[in-house]
Amino acid sequence: MAVRVVNGTAVFRCCAVSPPVTALRCCLHQHKSLQFHSSTRFSISPGLHCRFISFRHGVFGIRRYSTQSLVEIFMEELESLRKRGRVRASNKLELKSSEELLENKLGKQVLEKGLLLEFRKDPERVLLAVAQKPDGKKNWMVADQNGVVTSIKPQQITFIIPGIKNFDHTEISNFVQKAQDNLDPALLEFAWIELLEKNKSVTVEELAEMIFGSAEPLESYSAHLLLSKDDVYFTALVTKGSYSVYGPRPAVQVEELTRRKCAKEAAEKELEEFVNLLKYARGMPLHAKPPKSSWRSDEKNQKKIESLQAYAIDDCRNEDEKKTAGMILKAMGLAKTAAAAVNLLIDIGYFPVHVNLDLLKLNIRTDYREEILAAAESLLSESPDLDEVDRKDLTHLKVYAIDVDEADELDDALSATRLQDGRIKVWIHVADPTRLVQPGSIIDKEAMKRGTSVFLPTATYPMFPEKLAMEGMSLKQGECCKAVTVSVVLHSDGGIAEYSVENSIIKPTYMLTYESATELLHLNLEEEAELRLLSEAAALRLQWRRGQGAIDTSTIETRIKVTNPDDPEPLIRLYVENQAEPAMRLVSEMMILCGEVIATFGSYNNIPLPYRGQPQSNIDTSVFDHLPEGPVRSSAIVKIMRAAEMDFRKPTRHGVLGLPGYVQFTSPIRRYMDLLAHYQVKAFLRGDSPPFSAGQLEGIASVVNMNIRVVRRLSSSSLRYWIIEYLRRQPKEKKFSALVLRFIKDRVAAILLMEVGLQASAWVSVGVQVGDEVKVHVEEAHPRDDVLSFKEVPGI
Repeated sequence: MAVRVVNGTAVFRCCAVSPPVTALRCCLHQHKSLQFHSSTRFSISPGLHCRFISFRHGVFGIRRYSTQSLVEIFMEELESLRKRGRVRASNKLELKSSEELLENKLGKQVLEKGLLLEFRKDPERVLLAVAQKPDGKKNWMVADQNGVVTSIKPQQITFIIPGIKNFDHTEISNFVQKAQDNLDPALLEFAWIELLEKNKSVTVEELAEMIFGSAEPLESYSAHLLLSKDDVYFTALVTKGSYSVYGPRPAVQVEELTRRKCAKEAAEKELEEFVNLLKYARGMPLHAKPPKSSWRSDEKNQKKIESLQAYAIDDCRNEDEKKTAGMILKAMGLAKTAAAAVNLLIDIGYFPVHVNLDLLKLNIRTDYREEILAAAESLLSESPDLDEVDRKDLTHLKVYAIDVDEADELDDALSATRLQDGRIKVWIHVADPTRLVQPGSIIDKEAMKRGTSVFLPTATYPMFPEKLAMEGMSLKQGECCKAVTVSVVLHSDGGIAEYSVENSIIKPTYMLTYESATELLHLNLEEEAELRLLSEAAALRLQWRRGQGAIDTSTIETRIKVTNPDDPEPLIRLYVENQAEPAMRLVSEMMILCGEVIATFGSYNNIPLPYRGQPQSNIDTSVFDHLPEGPVRSSAIVKIMRAAEMDFRKPTRHGVLGLPGYVQFTSPIRRYMDLLAHYQVKAFLRGDSPPFSAGQLEGIASVVNMNIRVVRRLSSSSLRYWIIEYLRRQPKEKKFSALVLRFIKDRVAAILLMEVGLQASAWVSVGVQVGDEVKVHVEEAHPRDDVLSFKEVPGI
């Protein structure tokens, strides 16, 4: 249907089969115009009176209708056309060949000066311009609405407006505006119905005549714009240069394309609403930003925010997620990068400023399913102690549990006494989680999937549910606790004279931090003679291991505790621990001693265990004697050491520790491999067969060790992030003491920051040697980008 205004009268032309079903002519009274904008928006002045002229069965009839009646007739006519279009849905276009179409439909126009044309400026833009003059054999110089002259190729021309000569480029803007005012996609639907019924193709000029009642330049260009923007009703059947012949698509195809278009428009509207929410949240002050849960309360928003998160951590599950995130970032005016997505999620308050991206990327388990928590509760309330009758009462011993100050779960504790013959006897008491957890149980399987507790500066994610670990497994001061105790009598040289492994009950006397234990050792108090005996035993053991070829790789380590990590400026507490300090050395030697005893016990009794070895047994450390003892020498030795290996049938020598065999046993609440060793040893103590064969242990270990490597990577990256953040906050002028460990290239040295416990690199001046101490200050520190650089402070 078309609307034309002729001598103050609006004529409705109906695009229907000839002769037309109806023709409407409305005489305007007290009004000069009629506006038709879309199939759902029809505006007529209240003062408009209409005469309805009908032609049916060869007889004309004239009736007068109100405005409301006219609209009803118009909508009925449109619906009638649509129904007829659907009835003919199976019609096929019987079109001539491409050559005939081009010959019959397309006039041959030659590009000449003054013609108005449309050309593609770039993939995103088309512009109107006026042809000026040829530029070489094929190209043309054209002038756009601003008078900018450009050389274009013939293939850039998308349409030549017919019927125009000597067009003034200053009129382009006005021409474009008028054409835009003519556009109404509903007009294409009317033309499509008529052309589909007649099985006809159409040129731009013919379509302009149909829908506008004229093929004048403005109407022709308007028709071209409608066709170029259309992706539903018409398709180009054949194209020659900038001219095309269009055909109506089949009704079934139009219906499907319409459905897709509606779905696309709905998705675009959803996206627009979501982007508006993002912009609103981004502009809010930090304390007022919407909580994370609010973004997940609506299913559609949840999918979009999850797509953004997946994009931020490079973990999109499919192309749809990637596409959705890309569209959101583009709509926000941001680059399509993971960093941009991270910053956006921080800006809206969905991510905290210091979000741990690796924690998300590596998919670390941070909570427990309800069924796991229920199973843990059941164990706490119902589990009998299968080893109760065999437990040895050691509650008379003074027991020291030594660990870091924020330790939540305590796996081990120590006791010592001097025998009448002067030898030292020590007890290593280890928590006994296997009295509650059985191999293959739901709790055991969950612990195996985790492999280890995760200790980060910001949080701890335990291998077992927290309540089970704390209340049912952990050693507690002043309470009777069930344990597995390894007792050892030492020779005077530190070798093992006697040992035993048994179930026990202990009552921890002291819970000490490494700092407080070291302080007690320095005070040399008479009432803490047992602690001094433990330190003496540790010294004997270190001396004995060195005699067996052990290599001392002790150095300094950093530990960080972050309070309120979700705050933009959380509190950071940094601790630097020297592994050679008395208390740390004491605990380390006792744990190593326990590992040697379990390996010996397992070997003697043919128990399959996760035996650890270090095959590089004969490292010649004398080649490093020229290096200063301590971190410099240890750093050099560690660089040539090979990774530890495992055997599950028999012990293998651990050259670095200087032991004939070694099994990790002292952290069954925190490490699954230690728990496996407990399952095997506890079964033997009960007189049962071990639950796992060597082959089964090997299979389990391969899975567990893979998870452990992931956790180590997370722990390392998290610690480094917070060290860099700590350094970023330090005053620019602050100087740090750094020990030169080695030279990497030229004057670039590997350094150890003594106050921070961090290894880094820095350029140092000529004359500085390995082992020298220099002063450096922080040049750059950007934790999110993992950027940290130092500069030597000269003359100090």
